[in-house]
Amino acid sequence: MKRLIEAGLMFGNLIEVDSPALVERYNRALKHLAGKTTALTDFHIDISGYSPEIGDELNDHLYLNHNGVNRQFILLTTQQKTAPLLNAKFSTSRDILRQFIDENERELFALTARDAVAGELLNSVYDVSDPVRLFDIHTVRIEADTTSGTVRDADRLAHMVDRFMTEEDAWYDDVLIADMITLSKKTGDVVRNPVRLKQMEFRQENFWTAHFGGMYIFRTVEEPAVIMGGNWAAPGKLPIEYVINTTDRNRVAIFLDVNDLVEPIVKARGVDAAAILRQKMDFIVVDAAQDAGLDLTGATRRDIRNLARRHSDRLPEAWHGLNRLVNWAEGVGDWPHISSDHPSYFLTLRAADTPDKDLVNMLLAEMAPMDIRQLFICHKSLFYRQYADWGETKKSYVVDFLTREYQVDKVGARRALFGHEAPMAEPDPTPPPAPAPKDDLIARVGPWGAVRR
Repeated sequence: MKRLIEAGLMFGNLIEVDSPALVERYNRALKHLAGKTTALTDFHIDISGYSPEIGDELNDHLYLNHNGVNRQFILLTTQQKTAPLLNAKFSTSRDILRQFIDENERELFALTARDAVAGELLNSVYDVSDPVRLFDIHTVRIEADTTSGTVRDADRLAHMVDRFMTEEDAWYDDVLIADMITLSKKTGDVVRNPVRLKQMEFRQENFWTAHFGGMYIFRTVEEPAVIMGGNWAAPGKLPIEYVINTTDRNRVAIFLDVNDLVEPIVKARGVDAAAILRQKMDFIVVDAAQDAGLDLTGATRRDIRNLARRHSDRLPEAWHGLNRLVNWAEGVGDWPHISSDHPSYFLTLRAADTPDKDLVNMLLAEMAPMDIRQLFICHKSLFYRQYADWGETKKSYVVDFLTREYQVDKVGARRALFGHEAPMAEPDPTPPPAPAPKDDLIARVGPWGAVRR
């Protein structure tokens, strides 16, 4: 993994903690949350305050995430909002933390100027030894305060001020006045500079969890289902009708189709579909080159495609399926017949424009791990696991590609691959048009018209 770290593809964007004051604040918060401290004088933290160096020191990489649920966090600076979330057990956790910091940035900036803010993502479940417990999770709320209780004391002082201003005899209450003076020395003027954090609660109905080999839980779609990682059998009785294994490609395809969660890349608005598909073809060539023992160090896109032309007869059917689709997209071939059990099927799809598009793209990355760019962007934990088993040829190419093609413009790359253009005009309130004519193949057949029901 050293190559990934040096290229900034692993543990990148972490926040460095190297001043004695910040280390001391971190230790106070860590003692408050977990009853532990670190002897390190410098380390790096993610958005939740987790540090891989401290995880190594304590021999416990879940020191802020006991049992993998109700993740705790330590905020030393609002700059943590740009950092990744390492060892994520739920796909929603980073977005929740980011929204919390964004919504309370002014207050958190003031609080972290003097102390660390410690808190927890509470979802009402403390143990997930049984998969059925995951279905008790519906909301996540955040509790947070400084280690010295500034927010708690500010709330108490605010209530005292309200009493002082509204109760008839409060002007003569010496005890109340004395308590207000004492608390104000700790909190400052809460009337002019309130330090209350917004009480935030987040719905968590559709999500991925790392527990039980990886589970995708979709509860709010038209036909709810759980999709399990390929190495796990059905987890007993669950309060949901369909339980699908990722090895059952046809059932996964049906689930995505009937819930309108995907669209063909060639149908997507505002994207260069042929270019995206050709890049996926290059990734397949790299896989084949690794199997053949070829050295791809420093290989350019032209080198990869020359290699494909010379050895196309040795390339897998996934490459040929994408090639036929590219030919159709460029107007030089017939419409290809790509069924759900075809190895290129999931490579031809991307998430439709729904609230669950990030979760769907994560699932598609798992269903088509040959697309190493989407795998890295959408499912980093799986990317790192697979990377460990690759040969040097593929490792070298992938690191070089991601550094050259993705790191230089992450936002642009994500927009080009997964972004959805706004419609050209406001929606028309008139009734929907008649069904598409029979020669409109894409509109007529769902994604590909080959999903067996």
